[in-house]
Amino acid sequence: MDAAARERVRRRANHRCEYCPLPQSGAPFPVFHIEHIRARKHGGSDTDDNLCLACNFCNLHKSSNLAGIDPLTDLISPLFNPRKEDWREHFSFEAGRIVGRTATGRVTVRVLNMNDQERLELRVELLETGLLD
Repeated sequence: MDAAARERVRRRANHRCEYCPLPQSGAPFPVFHIEHIRARKHGGSDTDDNLCLACNFCNLHKSSNLAGIDPLTDLISPLFNPRKEDWREHFSFEAGRIVGRTATGRVTVRVLNMNDQERLELRVELLETGLLD
């Protein structure tokens, strides 16, 4: 993947994690990852439609996962795909907590561990300062 592709992904994402909307400017780590939505080991490519911007937290928890178990139904559901799905359809904010509104949302919140204490505190702080909307 070349530098131009990386920059396109960053701009398209408005320099925010496409999973947990954390802005890169408010992150405690300097560089977000260009993430393969479908990992190369599962046949994913380096094309723009398979790439997204992910914070270190989300990228490390997602790894090469494509799905997870919905905590509500105990059924397998795919993870959120930021290229094909609308974030607001699958997630909402409740006092800094990211809530899955659908099976895909619930699975993604769980697999990416989006509401661990450190991330929750960071989101609350960013919401209070207006850096996260």
